[in-house]
Amino acid sequence: MKLNEIDLHKELKKYFGFNQFKGLQEQVVKSIIYGNNTFVIMPTGGGKSLCYQLPALVLDGTAIVVSPLIALMKNQVDAIRGLSSEYGIAHVLNSSLTKTEINQVKSDIKSGVTKLLYVAPESLTKAEYIEFLQGVKLSFVAIDEAHCISEWGHDFRPEYRNLRNIIKQLGDIPIIGLTATATPKVQEDILKNLDIPGANTFKASFNRANLYYEIRPKTKNIESDIIRFIKQNKGKSGVIYCLSRKKVEEIAQLLQVNGISAVPYHAGLDAKTRAKHQDNFLMEDVDVVVATIAFGMGIDKPDVRFVIHHDIPKSLESYYQETGRAGRDGGEGHCLAYYAYKDIEKLEKFMSGKPVAEQEVGFALLQEVVAYAETSISRRKYLLHYFGEDFDSETGEGADMDDNMRNPKQKEEAKDQVKLLLEVIKQTKEQFKAKEIILALVGKVNAVIKAHKIDQQSYFGKGNKFDDKYWMALIRQILVNGFIEKDIESYGVIRLSSKGHDFIKNPESFMMSLDHEYNESDDDSIVTSSKSSGVADEALMSMLKDLRKKVAKKLGVPPFVVFQDPSLEDMALKYPITTDELGNVHGVSEGKAKKYGKEFLDLINRYVEDNDIIRPDDLVVKSTGANSGLKLYIIQNVDRKLDLNDIASAKGLSMDDLLKEMEQIVYSGTKLNISYWVDEILDEDQQEEIHDYFMESQSDNIKAALSEFDGEYDTEELRLMRIKFISEVAN
Repeated sequence: MKLNEIDLHKELKKYFGFNQFKGLQEQVVKSIIYGNNTFVIMPTGGGKSLCYQLPALVLDGTAIVVSPLIALMKNQVDAIRGLSSEYGIAHVLNSSLTKTEINQVKSDIKSGVTKLLYVAPESLTKAEYIEFLQGVKLSFVAIDEAHCISEWGHDFRPEYRNLRNIIKQLGDIPIIGLTATATPKVQEDILKNLDIPGANTFKASFNRANLYYEIRPKTKNIESDIIRFIKQNKGKSGVIYCLSRKKVEEIAQLLQVNGISAVPYHAGLDAKTRAKHQDNFLMEDVDVVVATIAFGMGIDKPDVRFVIHHDIPKSLESYYQETGRAGRDGGEGHCLAYYAYKDIEKLEKFMSGKPVAEQEVGFALLQEVVAYAETSISRRKYLLHYFGEDFDSETGEGADMDDNMRNPKQKEEAKDQVKLLLEVIKQTKEQFKAKEIILALVGKVNAVIKAHKIDQQSYFGKGNKFDDKYWMALIRQILVNGFIEKDIESYGVIRLSSKGHDFIKNPESFMMSLDHEYNESDDDSIVTSSKSSGVADEALMSMLKDLRKKVAKKLGVPPFVVFQDPSLEDMALKYPITTDELGNVHGVSEGKAKKYGKEFLDLINRYVEDNDIIRPDDLVVKSTGANSGLKLYIIQNVDRKLDLNDIASAKGLSMDDLLKEMEQIVYSGTKLNISYWVDEILDEDQQEEIHDYFMESQSDNIKAALSEFDGEYDTEELRLMRIKFISEVAN
């Protein structure tokens, strides 16, 4: 068939049953059919695969499709076989095939039956395959998930780097690159690596207007919060992403125990279990999949209603890709992520063993995630800006669909600070990253500042009225507002834009959004470090605190001995009215519930009746008991007066971990007699001094105790004494 005789709409209807193309599809298909190198950037759910499948079906010869995932290839091949009576119309060529199957694939290609051949990049490096493909007619090569080529992409695969050399061996054929997520930097990298600088580039909008973006601070109550969220969305399909397999298993188990139909999914499960869990989800036999990023590539379930990130991802591309699995049918899609800066530090630590170049990339990508999580501007505007797209947060489609737009943060005038910031960038010759700019502003020195003699300049320390957090927030906001840009070649170096130069000459009002804190309290105490997730009943909370004070006074102990704040918060959330229910409250054991519970239960009972409160029976979060074996082991061996170091090493714990477990045990109301151990390290007078301190103190905070004793005791000694104190006085 001659190219000018192809009726694309007719072919579209014939193969895919659609009457019209979606978005940019028609232009892309024409570009490929006319033999042009083509680059397609189209978000998940935008109909990317059709862009190369239709041309492959109507052109002479076989199209090669390079794809990173065997499961993804299989899904696509099955789908294409369903469009035609010829089974051989599409094939996979990878390591999973037998010799007979490989021969069948070759025979179908030779006879012209096969229109699409899906290969993994590794398969293409095999000399026998290259030799075979050199002898058959090929229509084009399509590289799916093309961001894998770029080390700046969120899923870099070294084997993708060599694709250009392999394709050259196949002859002069058009190259098609496709990706569902790419920043301007990654786009440039892809074109350079595939050596197709003049390719026709098609970029669809990345705006998914039906998705609602929300970030919540990650506190100790995260599990209860997730359970509450899912129960409010009963019967809806959702995905929860975690960074580790262990966390996936824990959360899936916790959901099951709390009456939610959920299954885990990660690469550590055998293929059969993974396939079964995926099918359960697709067939709606379960509502929720708890997964690592191994899940979701090529999962075409249109009605996923929420995507929860228990852990913040390593890059905004990953985040965009994963949230993009919600609401693909255009219906509701809630994207909820939990964020604490502590998680970012953990990810940074994981990177420390990697090559320096890789670390730099990783750190820069993480910085963008931090900026997104902490920003006070429209999250949609921030995301789209990251992908090189402008968005009007007043009038754009989906403008009010995020937490920052629904509940705007406080703002203050920052015209002078913006001018100073831009001037410092200019005066340091636009050659530094944010970190050095901030050090110059607040007047702190590091090796770079010293080497460039910045500490000797007149502007050094000019912004020290504000701290580095303030300046970092301001840098993020002027970046999104277009006053500065990050240099693509030397990633992270800040340059002034023409808008920035204009601002220096003619400063105007700039209202800075005040970021809210995303740092969890750094108090080291086992439960007091939990912050309320803002859902407890404040009136009841205040009454419970008054009662705690009264009870503590009567017993002659500090209030924290009776119940700690997180336990009261949990009571003000769950409204327990029986001793059994009280036992389900955070940090309250059966013994503690019996010992102190009566007055608290009476108060809650009265409060519930007086205020006609409907108690959330379904919010009593049951624990999986996974940790109870360890606690029992510790209790038994402390009873036997075993060396604490031996107890820790027998369970592979550090001393810090063991102390945390022991703190949880005593704060929940169980006695632990560790006098035998404390007597070895502190004499009677020292013990009495620390005991008296805790008795009189309003808080059990170790940092406060450290400063009170001014270095006389170390953290471990104080924590051990606190365990002994709580055990004796409270339990």
